[in-house]
Amino acid sequence: QVQLVESGGGLVQAGGSLRLSCVASGRTFSGYAMGWFRQAPGKEREFVVAISRSGGSIYYADSVKGRFTISRDNVKNTVYLQMNSLKPEDTAVYYCAARGTTFNTSVRLEERSYDYWGQGTQVTVSS
Repeated sequence: QVQLVESGGGLVQAGGSLRLSCVASGRTFSGYAMGWFRQAPGKEREFVVAISRSGGSIYYADSVKGRFTISRDNVKNTVYLQMNSLKPEDTAVYYCAARGTTFNTSVRLEERSYDYWGQGTQVTVSS
């Protein structure tokens, strides 16, 4: 089992920044590729970004490319999501997810590929 706890969400004006954190516990963090997903009110959950277990491979959704940056610290068992130039359409509950893999460079976009999920953190961007 892996437990994931997100933090860092909040209310910010358009153009502002937030940094989300997701702390993992329970298993060897470096054995898991990580992803961030989000779900806006009335919409399905969508992929935001994924990072491989080594951190060497990253894939962003087009909607956040150039504005969001994912990183991970395998010593602190934490994955981060730096969100800059936020837009009202970024308003959503943000979830981190973990996927066990033996491949150092593997990243996946599909929800079904992930084994563990956090409880989510709310991000609200006002116009």
